[in-house]
Amino acid sequence: MASILDQYEESARASSVMQSTTTVREPIGTGFIDVRMPESDVPIFSKKKVNFKPPDPISHLTVCNNFLVMAMTSNILLRLDLEHPEQPDEVEIPKALDDTVHKIFLDPTGRHLLISMTSTENYYLSRNSKKPRAGHHIDAVGWNWQNASDNNTGSILLGTSKGIIFETELTANEDSRFFQGSLDQYLKQLFNLGKERAVPVTGIEFDRMSTGTMTEYKYFILATTPGRLYQFIGTVSASAEPPMFQQLFQQYEGIPEEFLELPGNFGYSKLRLFFNKFRGQAKSFAWMTGPGIYYGNVETSGAAGRNSVTINTKLIYPRDNEEQPASPLSIALTEFHVLILFPDRLKVVCVLNEQLIYDDFYADRLGKLVGLCKDPIRGTIWGYTTQGVFKYKVTREDRDVWQMYLDRGEFDLAQKYCRDNPINLDRVLTKQAEHLFLKKKYEESACMYALTQNSFEEIALKFIKLNKKDALRTFLLKKLDSLRPQDKTQLTMLVTWLIEIYLNQLGELKEEGDIRNQTYDETQEEFRTFLRQSKVKECTSNNRGVVYDLIASHGDVEDMVFFACLMQDFERVVSHYMQHDDYEGALKVLNKQSDVELFYKFSPLLMQYIPKETVNSWLSQGRQLDPKKLIPALVQYDHDTYREQGNEAIRYLEFCVQSMDNKDQAIHNYLLSLYAKLQPDQLMTYLNLQGQDPDEICYDLKYALRLCSEHKQSRACVHIYSLMNLYEEAVDLALTVDVELAKQQAEKPDEDDEELRKKLWLRIARHVVEEEEDVKRAMEFLHECDLMKIEDILPFFPNFVTIDHFKDAIVTSLQEYNQHIDALKEEMDEATESAEEIRKEIQSFRNKYAFVKAQDKCAICGFPLMTKGFYLFPCQHKFHSDCLISEVLPNLTVKKRARVEDLQRKIAEREEPRIPSRMDSHGSSLKDADVKAELDDIVASECIYCGDFMIRCIDKPFIDEDEQDDAEFGWI
Repeated sequence: MASILDQYEESARASSVMQSTTTVREPIGTGFIDVRMPESDVPIFSKKKVNFKPPDPISHLTVCNNFLVMAMTSNILLRLDLEHPEQPDEVEIPKALDDTVHKIFLDPTGRHLLISMTSTENYYLSRNSKKPRAGHHIDAVGWNWQNASDNNTGSILLGTSKGIIFETELTANEDSRFFQGSLDQYLKQLFNLGKERAVPVTGIEFDRMSTGTMTEYKYFILATTPGRLYQFIGTVSASAEPPMFQQLFQQYEGIPEEFLELPGNFGYSKLRLFFNKFRGQAKSFAWMTGPGIYYGNVETSGAAGRNSVTINTKLIYPRDNEEQPASPLSIALTEFHVLILFPDRLKVVCVLNEQLIYDDFYADRLGKLVGLCKDPIRGTIWGYTTQGVFKYKVTREDRDVWQMYLDRGEFDLAQKYCRDNPINLDRVLTKQAEHLFLKKKYEESACMYALTQNSFEEIALKFIKLNKKDALRTFLLKKLDSLRPQDKTQLTMLVTWLIEIYLNQLGELKEEGDIRNQTYDETQEEFRTFLRQSKVKECTSNNRGVVYDLIASHGDVEDMVFFACLMQDFERVVSHYMQHDDYEGALKVLNKQSDVELFYKFSPLLMQYIPKETVNSWLSQGRQLDPKKLIPALVQYDHDTYREQGNEAIRYLEFCVQSMDNKDQAIHNYLLSLYAKLQPDQLMTYLNLQGQDPDEICYDLKYALRLCSEHKQSRACVHIYSLMNLYEEAVDLALTVDVELAKQQAEKPDEDDEELRKKLWLRIARHVVEEEEDVKRAMEFLHECDLMKIEDILPFFPNFVTIDHFKDAIVTSLQEYNQHIDALKEEMDEATESAEEIRKEIQSFRNKYAFVKAQDKCAICGFPLMTKGFYLFPCQHKFHSDCLISEVLPNLTVKKRARVEDLQRKIAEREEPRIPSRMDSHGSSLKDADVKAELDDIVASECIYCGDFMIRCIDKPFIDEDEQDDAEFGWI
């Protein structure tokens, strides 16, 4: 058999193509050039015939999800995957005598096929099965649009020729039998539409509605008979056992039936739904019945009523020139058109304006027209006769929809369907603007006009003539939003014009006395919001002189200040407030800006009138301000006349010193001067906080001493004297204040300087004896200072003093001398015993020895030890003499290294062979022993592994510099 859909022939175009066009008035001064798109001349609907001649006449055909099923009068099914048309599949339907196919039903996914025979036998065929399995006479099937399984259909609804609605579920299991009530299948009667008389169910569709819960679902069901349309709406539990729709239909039992009936049926009808996308919500429906096509939208949100999902319904009559038009055979529904198949032709009617746009006549040679179907997923449309198959191509069916919506005054929908065409969109916006203008909705009209490409001047004049400033302002604002950043000239013009409009409106409100009412406030806030826009702000920044002149010409001081703040021209704003003696307002502006130079400029005047608020502002700025630059604002308040300002200056300087840890000497010196003049009770607290280390003190000691002397701050002077190490002056001055203070100063010199400390204590003792004549207190000093003795202070006592005053002190002194003598004796005895112990230990070392084995090796070179002279240390480390010398030599001083080399040279000379005399031999042996002993003292005084030598070599690298290259090469 030849491939079906891989060979197409171009047939003649439709015999008659009619497309309605309605002209619209051209917009004023449009900026577009009307260039027709290439596809604008292509018909919306066109037909292509498949080059295929069936072996037997075709009786039924359906296409779903690009899967085509064709039934022929010979009861042969031809199945074809349109993506692989070269692999057709034939299936033979088992039949009784004279039994033929009544109808075939394919689910939207193309996986499940149901075959209804004229003998009321029914067969089910899965996509991968080739053996159909076999009731009632099925006239309609409502497939489950939510099902995605290949193995079963999910719950589906069946409509019979007797008006009964069943629910069932079909599976692809070979062992199951259709309609036999086996364990994995069920067939349940839910409702009977033919209670009055038996009528066939000609169409049935159901889909899920959106709900806010996951525990139950809401469904709507549309069912049709030849002359009636039924709607069923209800909830289904998510965990309900089959049949799932039984509960939904039970609520309609025992109540009068509700339906829509249209007269004049011709014994059959067709029901179709349109979906924008698969498994999405149904958008519209079409019901083919006797009077015409009943069309409407599907609304599942409840706007259609409690028991309905259809709205905006109407009856479409396909126009025909014949006096007695034939009854239609079938229909297909797209988004904007309904395709109606008649016995000899196909007509396409637009559902928006009910115009016939396509009339395709079928010649007798093509065979008798049988049916029409649409792939619900791919959207392809197929028509077929007994002798051939035709595919209809849809090319941009929404191309003229905008015009239809525009003619009906539905501007939002018209805009939606022409957004890809700027020319058409401009026409829609223009007509909508004119419509709003005629209805005197001027501001809304202005918004629309601003979006069009009409002449700016003409539209502006149109609103100027109205004397409606709000509408003109709205138009200019919207037009401003549409300008690009590079349109600087237009931006400047519009911004300047809008500022003038706002200022005029605010001025009019002032003249009317409404300056404090809500209208004025709203207008002013709107004006300021306009100025804050980034585009406007950039434009006014480049033309701020013009804006200043405009605002000044209207005398609007408030908005002048606001604009200056917006331009960050804070110096102008602060100067304005200063000139009007509004110092708090000036300070608020300073706090809002970030230029610290303005603080330095205006702080002297602010400090004079609002010192507390000014200092609070400084504190809030923290480290952003340099305290040294604020000194000019502080220096004039260091006397009692300005005590309030002076106290605030102290508060700020304390913050700088304590919180900011400022070390600047000028700051500390000035704070010290303010303490001395205004808060002397805080002077010592400050000095103590600065500490006792002169290197860490931030103020100038000499300046502080002079300042404290001028203001008679003796304690502060004593403190400064001691910091300057002038302890004698500190003690002398402290004695004029308090003896205890003098005693504290006498303890401050270093402990090693006993002479000075003793001298200071003697000054205090002399002052107590001579000035205060308190002998007893002077004697107490002997206990407080261990450097003074009784004999040191005796010269200060007057002649009339008796021994009773210091008898106890003399006795105590003698006792201390005796204790000192005893301590010296004990130290001498301990030293004698230690010396004796050392002598014994030296004697014991002379007799100490160690063993050396023949297999012992040098700890440095690793060769046998006995091969040449060696050293043996008490720690049992053993080294060859030359190995030890070579190891120690690099770490000796230059002088010792030279001495070792000299001693080695002498030993080598003595070891040269010669015949010595007896006297020379004796004398040279003594000299050799001295040389070797000296050499041993230098190189073998300690073990290089256990002594201080190893500690001194801790910073020596493991690899010498001359060995670095060899070591790196060895790692490669």
